[in-house]
This record gives sequence, structure tokens and C-alpha cells, in this order.
Amino acid sequence: MGNLEASFSILAQKGVMLYILKGTVFTLIIALIAVVLGIVIGSVLALCRNYCTGKTTKIFGIIATVYIEVFRNTPLLLWIFICLVFCPCPELFNRKLFGLTTVETKLLFKAAVALILFTSSVIAEIIRGGLNSIAHGQFEAGHAQGFNVVQVMIYIILPQAYRNVIPTLLSQVITTIKDSSYLANVATIELMARTKQLLSAASRYNGTGNVNVSDVFVLFGMAALIYFIINYTLSCVVRSMQMRGALHAEAPEEAGTGGSGITAFLIYVIRVRAHSEQNYYI
Repeated sequence: MGNLEASFSILAQKGVMLYILKGTVFTLIIALIAVVLGIVIGSVLALCRNYCTGKTTKIFGIIATVYIEVFRNTPLLLWIFICLVFCPCPELFNRKLFGLTTVETKLLFKAAVALILFTSSVIAEIIRGGLNSIAHGQFEAGHAQGFNVVQVMIYIILPQAYRNVIPTLLSQVITTIKDSSYLANVATIELMARTKQLLSAASRYNGTGNVNVSDVFVLFGMAALIYFIINYTLSCVVRSMQMRGALHAEAPEEAGTGGSGITAFLIYVIRVRAHSEQNYYI
């Protein structure tokens, strides 16, 4: 049996592909959690950095700016190691979970915290770009209808900002999935970590009694193929959304279909809702 054939036989061993696929699932879960929490935290940071400019709120804008610039301009791997040393682990994660040992669960939590902090700083700038793309006249239109700042943000500004940055956010999802491979450096259980574990035990599976160079190419090639399939699929979705957005922008505005129509509709909905609440309390 040649070395290359022996290397491919590793993938045919019972439980090996399932082991790799479980690592893929953990990778996707970690990336999804990082992006979802990153959007929540990033939205708050973007709002603070953009609109906390008054005397009483300026401190929040400064804190948001420092947070974004520090995390966005330093390596993710640095924060992973910092969180491993200094980040406390809640009692909920100080136990066996998801088939992981207590140590693996704690490592996973701490590394995920680092990924969330890093991702939120990047997403904050993406959302801030979406906020800056909204015409200032829409703020004035909302205030003219009697809405407070919170209502204007929730019902008029943020929905449009999120819609404008959806392709960029999906691109960040791709980046986050790839960035999760850094977690392999702290022995967590995502795709790259499991690939490294299989490589260290390759001599038991390939039938040659040694770890061959071809084992590296086969195992890491399989991991690369999985990453490519996931990220290429997301890239196709991003390109499709960008093309539809470009076609929508080029299409002539019809009544109720342009950006102003969306804003007017949202304002109408809020007015009806506010009127209903007034009648309820009366």
C-alpha cells in the first residue's frame, strides 16, 4: 500500500468522518454565536460611537471608540491567550457539556469570549457604515411626527441600516468561520483542532506505523475542502444579494417601493401604533 493510499484510508476508518463533521458543527455553532452576539454588542457600540456626542453622553462614545479600535487593530490570537489567562469561567461552563470534558468546556468558553469581543468590534464598524448611509432627513421626519430618539432608531434607522449592510455582514460571517480556526491553538474541539488530533494519531489509522507527509495533505486538505464548501456557499449568497441590491437601486422608484416609501410606511405604522396606545390608556 502506497503512502497516499494509506493516507486516504484514514478517512475510511470507522468514526473518522463523523469526528470531523462534529468538529465542523462546533465550528459553525461557535461562529454563529460570535456573529449574533457580535451584532448585538456591535449595534450598541456603533450607536454610542455615532450619536453619543453630547456633554452627558460623550463618555460612552469615547468608551465605544476605544473598545472598537483596540480590538479591531490587534490580533485575535492575542486576545484568545489573554482570555485563557484572565477571563473567569462561570459555573455553568465549569462542567462536562456537549460530550466535552470540564477542561475542554472551559477552554471553549474562554476562546469563544475572545472571538465574540474581536468580532463585535469589526461588526460595530460595519453597522456604523450602515448608519452613516441613512439620510439625516429621516431623523427629522421621525421627530416631526412626534417620535422620540429611541423610536426613530428602532423603527426607522436601524432596519434600513441593517438592510444596507447585510452583504457585508455575511462576508464577516465567512471571516469569522475562518477565524475560528485560531481556537485550535488552545486545544478546543472545532474543525482544525480535530484535524490536528487525527494527524497526531495518523500512525494508528494509516497502517504504516508512521505519520507520513501525505497524511498532512489528506487530512488538512479535507479540512480545507469543508471550509471552502461552507464559505463558497456563503460567498454565492453574498454576491446574489449584492446583484439584487444593485438591480433594485437601478430600477425606477414607484409609489411605495423606494427608500422614501419604506420610511413613510414605517412612520405610518408607528403613528397608528402610537394612536392605538393613546386610545388604550384613555
